[in-house]
Amino acid sequence: MQRLTLAAILGLSLVARPAVAQDMPFGTEQDTAYAQLLWEVMQAERLVGPQMIRARPYEGTDPHGMMLETFYTRATIDGHSGDLIVKRNFGPAGVTEDQVLRDPASHLGAVTVMFRRAAGYDPEDGDWSWVKYLPDGSLDKAPNGTPLAGRVAKGMDTGCIACHRGAGEDMVFTSDYLMAN
Repeated sequence: MQRLTLAAILGLSLVARPAVAQDMPFGTEQDTAYAQLLWEVMQAERLVGPQMIRARPYEGTDPHGMMLETFYTRATIDGHSGDLIVKRNFGPAGVTEDQVLRDPASHLGAVTVMFRRAAGYDPEDGDWSWVKYLPDGSLDKAPNGTPLAGRVAKGMDTGCIACHRGAGEDMVFTSDYLMAN
């Protein structure tokens, strides 16, 4: 069975529940402005952009990519310091580690980010904010044009928050890093 991408999942969610599409808790002007600030901080820290630091890619899966690089750190946005997870998503299907290492720019499909906002932002979901950027730093969008920034897919049966709830209390699949800090 073929896996669905986040955009396809969100598209199906919007078709199945049209009322949700009108009241999505993400993609607002405030969410997109905050995502822009976050991109600028990540560029300054060389986590994204042409001068980004590199890591050894590892095998991934949808919706993130066939090869991934993941960074765990902290960042300060508008005076708030929070946990930051930056995942570089490489493809297409069949891409190898060597191909990504030789020419990462041609294989980078997206950058997906979790940033822990100030307490109270979304306590039910660990105060995480979610963003999916295209390689140039612009925001990816759901099929209806909603920017993928903020509480992405909150209240839906599929998408960022629904999937990451399966990781447990910290909502992070790949590491216990955050639990130790």
